[in-house]
Amino acid sequence: MATIVVKQIGSPIRRPKEQRATLKGLGLNKMHRTRELEDTPAVRGMVNAIPHLAKIVEERG
Repeated sequence: MATIVVKQIGSPIRRPKEQRATLKGLGLNKMHRTRELEDTPAVRGMVNAIPHLAKIVEERG
């Protein structure tokens, strides 16, 4: 199973609620936190929808 490490790089303050919900869906809620998530098209699409708030740091597997 391939995984990716996603890091939050921006604050959700004063962002639309859809973008805040996307961060929550990725499991991110505070600046500079990272999560290791399964590499699926859905997860990549969520990260690509908010490139100013989250980025892929590392790809594993």
